[in-house]
Amino acid sequence: MTKDEMDRALERLIAAQQKRDLAGILATYADDIVHDAVGRDPNPLHGKVAVGAFYRESLGDLENTKVLPVRRLYGEDFVMEESLIDGYAHGRPFDLEGYSRPVRFRILRIFEFRNGLIARETDWFDIIAVQRQLAPPRHD
Repeated sequence: MTKDEMDRALERLIAAQQKRDLAGILATYADDIVHDAVGRDPNPLHGKVAVGAFYRESLGDLENTKVLPVRRLYGEDFVMEESLIDGYAHGRPFDLEGYSRPVRFRILRIFEFRNGLIARETDWFDIIAVQRQLAPPRHD
């Protein structure tokens, strides 16, 4: 894939994630997608059914989320992307109570492509930043 083709595929994924469009998200993945979010249990997820179940459960955890790409590094059939995630935490993102608080953190993702689709995604989150922002409210 060319750099422009990989960029277009990632822009479709990011747009679908920001709209919380599950069908749009899954359309960017190969049927046998491997989705590896380091530290998540269970991990990695295999196939669109498992990835779809993950997104159905987690899309509501971060509301009004913006994915702000910082930089991308390209290989023959892969992209490494550093981004900022900016949104409001609801539910239990990362097993922490959101309390509708703003949250902003970095994420590093590697996307591997096959036949124009994402065949593997590996994500590392700045969980320390998330924990600092979503620590339980203090009641002094």
